[in-house]
Formats: sequence, structure tokens, C-alpha cells
Amino acid sequence: MSIVVTGATGHLGRHVVRQLLEKVPADRITAVVRDRDKAADLAARGVRLAVADYNSPETFDGLFAAGDRVLLISGNEFDKGRVQQHTVVIEAARKAGVALLAYTSAPSSLTAALADDHRATEDALVGSGLPYVLLRNGWYHENYTEQLAPVLEHGAVVQAAGEGRISSASRADYAAAAVAVLTGEGHENKAYELGGDEAWSFDEYATELSRQTGREIVYTPVSTEAYTGILTGAGLPGPLAAVLAGVDGSIEKGELVVTTGDLSRLAGRPTTPLAEAVSAALKD
Repeated sequence: MSIVVTGATGHLGRHVVRQLLEKVPADRITAVVRDRDKAADLAARGVRLAVADYNSPETFDGLFAAGDRVLLISGNEFDKGRVQQHTVVIEAARKAGVALLAYTSAPSSLTAALADDHRATEDALVGSGLPYVLLRNGWYHENYTEQLAPVLEHGAVVQAAGEGRISSASRADYAAAAVAVLTGEGHENKAYELGGDEAWSFDEYATELSRQTGREIVYTPVSTEAYTGILTGAGLPGPLAAVLAGVDGSIEKGELVVTTGDLSRLAGRPTTPLAEAVSAALKD
């Protein structure tokens, strides 16, 4: 029996594999990757590698075994039909008779277009008859703290979220929840609404950046249309820019505020404060 992690060389996947290595023997972990070379560091630690691609269903033939526990990390190729990609994994897992399939979804409160693929994937997973766990991940601190260069350059946080608040957490926090589910018991056929312990606004984010940098950084709210234009001007494809701007609209409505406490409960510790994530990003 293996614990199998798809997308294992992605940002979240690497956190999951590293945390799994603290709990289970390396030879019980299988990292599913598209490029074996990018996973050389994982292989060096004894993790088994499987090369497969969501876009090539045949690469998943025989990848899973009965009794495996699988983490399906949602794909990020918005233009390649993510639901079909995810269904490839679900169907291969169903045929193999895996013991559990956990999927990184989005909060049930999110109505933005970004959530559509997640809802459809959830339907496919629940309908498959597999024992499942829906890890409805909220927003990541890193969605913002990894994009600090233009903020610091212009002295402004520019978003289309009005006064909306976000219960974000770090990738490491969400990875801890996934590891708890993959290594624990009693999670079958459950959905967890996951988010940080403390919600914050972009005005508060700008204030925190000002405090830590000693520079004046202000929050400049703009319209969804203007924000879409800013993102496309920065080089993002139009469809992706529209999806991200749509998330800001959901933030303004409060749809990314998560109050369940599921994330800190599963992780077994408080979630990472935004201020700590900002501090770490500024040191990089």
C-alpha cells in the first residue's frame, strides 16, 4: 500500500511529500510527476517516482494499486479541461480499487468561475463510488506574498476586492491537512472547509507590508474590469486574468472567509499568520 501524491513537484505537492516523509517510510510514498528530473531530490530521499500526465490517460494505467491512498492535487492548466484531467485520475483509481482518494478543491462558498471545475470534479469523485475526502482549500498566503515585487515598486496593493476579507493560510498549512487525512483514519466520505484562523482585508495587508518594510504602502481598490486589464497587461492570458479577477469579486462578497476551524484541527496547530508569511517573503 502506497500513499500516492499527484502533482508532486508542484508548490503544494512538494510540501505534502516533505511532510509525509516525517510520518511514513519513504518507500511507502509514490510521487506522480511529469518530469522525472524535477523530482530527483525526492528520489534521492527514497520516494518512489511514477511518471504520468493528466493529459495522457494511458500513463495512469497500472499506476495505482488496491489499498493505495491517493491525493489528487488539482491541475493548473485552465485551458486544457481540468475536469477531464481529474477524471482520468479518478477513473484509474476506481479501476485499481484504491482505499481513499482525497482531492484539493475550493470552499463551497466560492461562486467564482474558478470553482466550476472543482464542483464538477467533486461530482465525478463522489459519483465514482470511491471512498473520498474533499479538501476544500481556501486561498494561499503565497498567492500574494510571492507577488511582492510590483507592490513594493509602486507602493500599492491593487486588487478588485473592495473591503472583502480572506481566510488565507500557507501552503504548508494545507499540506499538513492533506497529510493528516492521508495518514489518519475516519476521514472517508467527508468534506473539510479549509482556511486560516484569522481573516484579513487588503487594507490590513497593505498596513502590514508598510509596518514590515518601513515604507508607505496603500491599498488601491479597482473595478473587476480594471483589474482584469492590469493582469493582462502584466502578461497573463485573458481567460486566466478574468478568472482571477472573478475571485476578487468573490472576496468582496465574503466568499473566501472560512470559519470552520477545520484546517487548524487537521493540522494539529494554529495556521500560519499572514504577518509571518509576509516576513518570510521579504527575507527571500
